[in-house]
Amino acid sequence: LLAVVIALAIRALLFEPIRVDGMSMLETLQDGEIVLVTKPAVLLNRLERGDVVIVRFPRRNKSATLHLGAPLDLSLVRHELFVKRLVALPGDSVAVVNRQLVVNDRPVQEEYIDHPARTDYPRRVLGPNEYMVMGDNRASSHDSRSADVGPITRDMIVGKANLVLLPLNKIRTIK
Repeated sequence: LLAVVIALAIRALLFEPIRVDGMSMLETLQDGEIVLVTKPAVLLNRLERGDVVIVRFPRRNKSATLHLGAPLDLSLVRHELFVKRLVALPGDSVAVVNRQLVVNDRPVQEEYIDHPARTDYPRRVLGPNEYMVMGDNRASSHDSRSADVGPITRDMIVGKANLVLLPLNKIRTIK
């Protein structure tokens, strides 16, 4: 029992592995890779622009249909985990102009972007507890630019992705 409590505490407060699901972080992260997510940066409010984070978005595709044999979910809000890059912090202004990320009225140099945004995003000033996240595959990412997501709050950030653990031949730090 003590081992279970310790394991749960480590997972809640220190780190946990998360599987990348999808192509929104190409080329930084590949579909199916396992990343090590650390929690102290969030708990100690030490998040920085450019960090790759795991965020909880409200579920996009809610369905009122019950299927025979499917588990009954009575929660009011369902969440999904997503891997995204933190591009703007509380109080920042953020926009996408001519496929270029602009934060605080300055273009951001993003050497990790191989797939730039297809459309512009109007300038917005983030509130005191608002963060903007985007996938590195800007052309194909469901992120803060999406109407059903928008800016996120700190409590939606699960942790910071620091290291790719699997597959073993692709172990690396995340930049």
